[in-house]
Amino acid sequence: MSWRFHIVDVFTAQAFAGNALAVLPDARGLTAAQMQAIAREFNFSETTFVLPPETGHTRRVRIFTPRAELPFAGHPNIGTAFALAAAGELGPVDRPITVTFEERAGIVPITVHRRDGRLIWCELSAPEPLAVGATVAVETLAAAVSLTADDVVTRTHAPQVASVGLPFLFAELKDRAALERARPGMAGVDALVALGVIPDIHLYVRSADEFDLRARMFAPLDGVPEDPATGSANCALAALLSRHDAASDGSYRWRIAQGVEMGRPSVLEAGAEKRAGVVVEARVGGTSVLVSEGVIEVDSPVQS
Repeated sequence: MSWRFHIVDVFTAQAFAGNALAVLPDARGLTAAQMQAIAREFNFSETTFVLPPETGHTRRVRIFTPRAELPFAGHPNIGTAFALAAAGELGPVDRPITVTFEERAGIVPITVHRRDGRLIWCELSAPEPLAVGATVAVETLAAAVSLTADDVVTRTHAPQVASVGLPFLFAELKDRAALERARPGMAGVDALVALGVIPDIHLYVRSADEFDLRARMFAPLDGVPEDPATGSANCALAALLSRHDAASDGSYRWRIAQGVEMGRPSVLEAGAEKRAGVVVEARVGGTSVLVSEGVIEVDSPVQS
């Protein structure tokens, strides 16, 4: 049997940049094992499978990396909303509309509209409140990304796990040169695992150009040596930085570059709302472009 798919580049306004995503807009009839096999075949950071809703929302969405299913992720939600909107399945988007996706992490609201009358812009709100987890020693973090302790900045926070639906280990670096030198160091990654710390590492630096932040994300144990654009991580980063801001109330927004070092430049806009010292909302958005469409043949059963 065959299933339609779209290939979209997410967090970019031009093809062959951003983060590639495969979207199956009607995945009815596929088993979880078949979905995993399809995700391995595309071998993108993630592939999404769209299903009818179970609890009255717009769609149910399942997200797979080449190795496992995820409860939530950023660029798959943005790209899936874009793909459905571009195909006309969400109705007119000349004015902002909100769709809701049912996922393992919860309900993900996404605002969809046209920006500058042409590009389709999608922005999601995180399905879970900010949760902060373990901190790790600077030396441990540095070893996991082939840097030295002097490359890591701790003025705002120590290397720390945080999540708004999917956890990452966050660390600030001192400059862009350090960010460019970063590489997964597998002995250091294994040391994080031994400590029970998530080895999906999101690094960032403050930037004084057209971007507020520049970032890279490594998840080698998930089959993603480096990710060109990580919406869920940058969404959590916005929440984490807002939490550490001295003001008890505020609206925050960051323009973030990612994927530059991979030759897949991406632009993400992340934001957060803070009230009475508590981060009450985290968001991330961007534009996407359609690259290709086709069908994939799936024989049953699929070997695991």
